[in-house]
Amino acid sequence: MSNFFRPNLRRSGRIARGVTGSVCLIAGIVLVDASLSLGLLFVAAGLFAIVQALCGWSLIRVFAPKTKRILH
Repeated sequence: MSNFFRPNLRRSGRIARGVTGSVCLIAGIVLVDASLSLGLLFVAAGLFAIVQALCGWSLIRVFAPKTKRILH
């Protein structure tokens, strides 16, 4: 189980997750007024992406370890 939570993101991936998480979080806060469920979904996704960025860990990379690395 310790390999499951081992950091698997590089700096560029962490930055991308942080930006994506911030955008989703802001969009979720704005959308809560229009649609509560959609807003909460965006907030949850944004918070999860920010946690991934802070930890350097990606759920997608855990289940698909042979994903192609675009940025080196």
